[in-house]
Amino acid sequence: MAQVPQTFFDALAVRTWCGLALETLGRAREEIDAINVYPVADGDTGTNLYLTVESAVAAVEAVFAGHAAGSGPEGPTLADAARAMAHGALIGARGNSGTILAQLLRGMAQVLADDDPAHADGQGLRLALRQAADSARRAVAHPVEGTVLTVASAAADAADGARGDCGTVARAAYDGARAALAATPGQLPVLERAGVVDAGGRGLVAVLGALVETFTGERARGVAGSAGTGPSRDPHARVEPAAGPVPVDGALEECADGAAAVPGQEGPAFEVIYLLEAEDRAVERLRERLDALGDSLVVVGGDGLWNVHVHVDDAGAAVEAGIEAGRPHRIRITHFGAGDVHTTGAERPPRERAQRAVVAVVPGEGLAGLYTEAGATTVLARPGEPPASGELVQAVRRAHAREVVLLPNDADLRHTAAAAAEQVRTEGIRVALIPTRSAVQGIAALAVHEPDRRFDEDVVSMTSAAGATRYAEVTVAERQSWTMAGICQAGDVLGLIDGDVAVIGSDVAQTAETVLDRMLSAGGEMVTLVLGDAVPDAVAEHLEGRVREGYLAVDTVVYRGGRQGALLLIGVE
Repeated sequence: MAQVPQTFFDALAVRTWCGLALETLGRAREEIDAINVYPVADGDTGTNLYLTVESAVAAVEAVFAGHAAGSGPEGPTLADAARAMAHGALIGARGNSGTILAQLLRGMAQVLADDDPAHADGQGLRLALRQAADSARRAVAHPVEGTVLTVASAAADAADGARGDCGTVARAAYDGARAALAATPGQLPVLERAGVVDAGGRGLVAVLGALVETFTGERARGVAGSAGTGPSRDPHARVEPAAGPVPVDGALEECADGAAAVPGQEGPAFEVIYLLEAEDRAVERLRERLDALGDSLVVVGGDGLWNVHVHVDDAGAAVEAGIEAGRPHRIRITHFGAGDVHTTGAERPPRERAQRAVVAVVPGEGLAGLYTEAGATTVLARPGEPPASGELVQAVRRAHAREVVLLPNDADLRHTAAAAAEQVRTEGIRVALIPTRSAVQGIAALAVHEPDRRFDEDVVSMTSAAGATRYAEVTVAERQSWTMAGICQAGDVLGLIDGDVAVIGSDVAQTAETVLDRMLSAGGEMVTLVLGDAVPDAVAEHLEGRVREGYLAVDTVVYRGGRQGALLLIGVE
């Protein structure tokens, strides 16, 4: 369905572009994953780009929703939307290409948000594309030609020569990017050997195609596998290496996870990514240290918030370097693995799918460790940063099982989890969604999980255990508001039982004790306490003592949850 074209870059154009880019990457994701051979053949470039843009979309939509909820008729400005797009991409960036894309969007936003203009015309778009390409190249420690950086520079060069409105400039940038993409195998030997174009560059072409559609209302030719790619070769398909023709079904040796295997490719064992709060000077020192530790170093961001990406053999040293520079968080460490992405398909036997797995969303690092020890694949939900459906889909794929039990552990994530389950079912994976509304319900479900029994029986047992567990949390009110227990003030300690505010207090231990007494008044055999970082052990000791004295037949188990948002989670089975 054709879009109503935008005539200039304003907040609505940013919103439209982000939405169209997400749709386009969604259609092209599997294709891009399949041609991912550089810098590591791990088959996830398309997925990483999709998740990065999904985070940008969420940030832009939040800005529009915030203005809609306000009293004034004015919507967000171009500066508001552009900054939100860049920030969302920065905090949600995945992988090498996703991190570079985040910097490309940040570079554009720096121009589009300059002096808070009402809108940008063709000249503004040209400047934005140039700033994007240049800033992305500066962010990469050792730029390599034949990659997404080359494609971005070609797009900016082509835009520089275009005169006209935003649609004209966008078309020129797109055509320049496509031509550069088609030439990437001749610039990067690993692409030529595999017979593919650069996966990150292919993703950027898709994003620029969405930009063309934003300003013309027409889908750009060649986007997401459609026909008509110009006079040379199809830049979205596998290409023939100079050494000779490669049969269509033999151009790539497909690894078990869909990544293209490249003979002789070697490299570090870990990918390390984290957000970092640090000053510019500290980041410059960090770049030097990480550059000495590994390769594929990309550091993007600014204004005190950075996204750091590097491939290393010593993941701990990479994280320690971040700690010395500032405050790293949202740390992700992926083990490429011996005999995995750095070996050929012939050397690596296909990994057999497990029969069954559990995928769970958890609110803190402590619980993530607990769930992992119990055999679950975890997705970390940080305070204020719930996972998107694409992240849940990726976790289900990572579990590599024929049957998957999905535990969202949050009432607000039920629809997100349902969307993820629907998507992976189309891939032949049997998925059961258990509507757990708290991590303590997930703990109860996981405790009765038995992978050797029939799938339906296991799901029923886990669902029953979760449903029989009442849940509560103790948190601090951020603002004055009406609740089921009366009016609370900012700073009050709130006790929520089954999602509703039941107690308003001033002391964490006393509020938690009141909540616990109310829950146990209806009976119970087991109390689970999950303490956040800010809660001292004395609170747990106080509550354990209260249970021992007042409820003789009830056992208590205590866990440390880490940075989990709530001060305390309580479960009663």
